[in-house]
Amino acid sequence: MKTELTQQELHNLAMNIVGQDLEENGYEFLGVNSEFKTNPQFVALKEKKLHFVVVRAITYPDNPKNFDLALMKKVKDHAVKFNARTFYAGVGLANSQDYEKLMVKEEDYIINYDGLQEIE
Repeated sequence: MKTELTQQELHNLAMNIVGQDLEENGYEFLGVNSEFKTNPQFVALKEKKLHFVVVRAITYPDNPKNFDLALMKKVKDHAVKFNARTFYAGVGLANSQDYEKLMVKEEDYIINYDGLQEIE
């Protein structure tokens, strides 16, 4: 029997993808919170500047570039107190055999991730 991935497992997958991207781009992690919906997920330093990164796993057919404006404003307001930049990292995930199917542990998946979106 195939086991559907939980929201936390999808979130962990997105966290790994974004974390690897941050690492490859020279970010130094100061804090990582992988609990689903605890924000921000990453507090990182790059070029002596603090960055807050909110990560979301977005399943097909939803668009990973769309974010919750109210949530991001709240995180941005918090980041400003620390003179930090705020970013959203939406990671699109879909079953590779059929986008309409659920993501299950036993099957491969496709990733749609275009990097960080800065919240101005």
